[in-house]
Amino acid sequence: MMRFVWGFALLLTVLLAGNTLTYLNFDPQFSFLRLKQEAIATGWYLPFYYSHVLVGGIILVAGLLQLHPWSLQKFRPVHRALGYVYVMGILFFAAPGGLVMSFFIHRGPWVEISFVLQCTLWFAFTALAFDRIRKKDVAAHRRWMLRSYALTFAAVTLRLYIFASSSRFNLNQPEAYATIAWLSWVPNLLVAEFYIRRAVTSALPR
Repeated sequence: MMRFVWGFALLLTVLLAGNTLTYLNFDPQFSFLRLKQEAIATGWYLPFYYSHVLVGGIILVAGLLQLHPWSLQKFRPVHRALGYVYVMGILFFAAPGGLVMSFFIHRGPWVEISFVLQCTLWFAFTALAFDRIRKKDVAAHRRWMLRSYALTFAAVTLRLYIFASSSRFNLNQPEAYATIAWLSWVPNLLVAEFYIRRAVTSALPR
């Protein structure tokens, strides 16, 4: 069962990461960007969009590989290298890019609050994970990395929810899109927290 879950998650992340690479043409009229011409005209949106999307595809795959046990057990140097890519990619590119993009969504205050809060927590959790490993606190590092990747994986769950609901609901309505926005990351974080608590409890002496 776990192999299927890992395989399915890897497939989704690779597909989404591959889609982000199509934006390497740097065409401001390409695909989704056609809908954001007003934001692009401000001069702020486009650089932060590329920062978020292009680096985001890399960290999406790198982070998932980091969570697999073999990455630490058998490939420690690779684990460390991918970890730096993941952490620095979020702290310096993906999270700041996503935060700036949040102010150009224009789908109502609840959508904006959702994405601003998500990006803020994403940055904070990743920074805490990096701080803990620098202090050699491996257990705490793993917990914060799980929380961080729960928010990273929201890129996948957001698109799954959009795909599943777009035929039934008008996502141009602020209420509908706000529901999707919050569902894309809050359940992920709750699942990560449940897993962390369960792992801590099972490690306690009986």
